[in-house]
Formats: sequence, structure tokens, C-alpha cells
Amino acid sequence: MSHKYKVGDHVSWNSEAGRVSGHITRVHTADTEFMGRTRHASSDAPQYEIKSDKTDHVAMHKESALRKLS
Repeated sequence: MSHKYKVGDHVSWNSEAGRVSGHITRVHTADTEFMGRTRHASSDAPQYEIKSDKTDHVAMHKESALRKLS
């Protein structure tokens, strides 16, 4: 299955602090443990692990929460 985003893509998402941007480091297509919680993922609904551009923070989001940057 082809996903909308791939490793290395530059994306942005909303956070409590406003709009944040970063690069995708991993694409999860099976349930995974992240920050002490199980994140549900599948081939049809992947979760994307993203490293922030400004900090070393790593976030995980579903496809619909992300926007690709050029």
C-alpha cells in the first residue's frame, strides 16, 4: 500500500505551542509502543514518527494531522 508520506518528508502539524515542523523518521504500520502508550497503526492507517526541526522532540501523528512542506 502506498502511503501519503515517506521517511525524509518535511511536514508540519498543530501542537499546543502552535504549528510545528519536522522530518519523518519512521512509518509505523503495526501497533507500537510510543512514550508509554500503545499507538494503533496499520497499513491502511499508518502512524508517522517525526523529529522536530527546532528541538530533539519526537512526535507521532496519523496521516490526517500532517501537512507536507516543500
